[in-house]
Amino acid sequence: MVLEERHDHAPNHISMSEVMEELKLMRSLCLPISALNLLHYVKSMVTVLCMGLLGRDELAGGALAVGLTNVTGYSVLSGLALGLEPVAGQAFGSGNPGAARRALRRAVLLLLAASLPVAALWACAGRAMRAAQQDAAVARVAGSYCRYAIPDLAATSVLLPARVYLRSKGEPGRLTSCMALAVALHVPATVYLGARLRVPGVAMATCATNLATLAFLWISLTWAGTAQKEPDEPTGSAEWADMAHFSEWAQLLRLSLPSCLSVCLEWWWYELMTITAGYLRDPAATLAAAAIVIQTTSLLYTISVTLSSAVSARVAYELGAGRPRSAHVSFVVAMGLAMVGSCVGLAWATLGRRPWVHVFTDDPTVQSLAASVLPVVGLCELANCPQTTGCGVLRGSARPVVGAAINLCSFYLVGAPVALVLAFGLDMGFLGLCLGLLSAQVVCLLCVGFATFQTDWEAEALKAFHLVGSGDDKGGLAQKENV
Repeated sequence: MVLEERHDHAPNHISMSEVMEELKLMRSLCLPISALNLLHYVKSMVTVLCMGLLGRDELAGGALAVGLTNVTGYSVLSGLALGLEPVAGQAFGSGNPGAARRALRRAVLLLLAASLPVAALWACAGRAMRAAQQDAAVARVAGSYCRYAIPDLAATSVLLPARVYLRSKGEPGRLTSCMALAVALHVPATVYLGARLRVPGVAMATCATNLATLAFLWISLTWAGTAQKEPDEPTGSAEWADMAHFSEWAQLLRLSLPSCLSVCLEWWWYELMTITAGYLRDPAATLAAAAIVIQTTSLLYTISVTLSSAVSARVAYELGAGRPRSAHVSFVVAMGLAMVGSCVGLAWATLGRRPWVHVFTDDPTVQSLAASVLPVVGLCELANCPQTTGCGVLRGSARPVVGAAINLCSFYLVGAPVALVLAFGLDMGFLGLCLGLLSAQVVCLLCVGFATFQTDWEAEALKAFHLVGSGDDKGGLAQKENV
């Protein structure tokens, strides 16, 4: 393998031309990825709004079900799918698309297998919530939603790996276009099915939207001719024998399991914060304010997750191509964009907090509480956007274990104790919970920053060669690049 040349003079200097070229590449990824994230946000918001139109019990039960499905299902599947990122990205970079295709098929099978116990849990969710002393009407609605959402696990198990695969291939816009068509159908379908079948209809509309996205994607791939098998791709029994290759399964699991843990640890923390808010003084107002905060952080998170996904794809591709310097440039540019994005989030959560809160409620108590904590949420975003982007760098360089360890320490060994002490011990209430989140984000940023800025990019490129090899047409991982 031949890596890029390194100049002895100013080896760490990054020229403006390199920055501008990287910005162009990042823009081509970030725009469709951001659009896809916003479409997902719109789809979720339409679902909640339609349940709100059905009645108070339906909204409460639907919100409970959405939280349960996120915690027990979608967070797990999302995390497992991220294990495909370094393999697919580095495989495409090395000119070895066969390795990416094999990893895609394994990832789909892995997610389908993981969906089986999740489906069993969702099937008995209503009984479990009644046993947990939830309100009977709310538990009935939540259980109904979970049961009718079970088919969505199969669709999600295909969509999530396909999303990672297309992003790694440099074609994120294909899935974005397909989802835009599906979401356009989601709104009338949710309204119609919700009116006819109530909460089960809303769940069915969500499943139908994801299935429609898959159908549009299949049509798009077939029409473009990319669904045809490549000459080097195995067929028939040879394909299934290849799928049983133990070392590549072990490789995928080694990346997917810590990626799953990392995503779940952070995702679950927000859900636990919402649950804890119910034990504070005036729980109705606090829970309502918590819902506004979660909606705000979800919207702001579209910026950081877009940068995280884009830099993960870029770093993986450049490492696979044997260009450690280019991977370093991608990292630096992405972190610079993350700092800009974090400032946008801070401005939104502070300067625009009062009109934003009025969108959700007319209750003055809830408005006052939510407006008082949103500046802290803005400060959280100052740390969250760079640390989430840094986690994308760790994924792209096949280091998800580091990210999982950082999230465990930051959110549960620092953030959770601080939040509980401030909220209950010092009687700071919901503000204390938000300050606990801020402490977790700051510690996470410091740890991720140390792990990424200390990266030996040449060593990571060598690891990429051992992970995915190289394409036969290239005779090696990459040719020498003049910088």
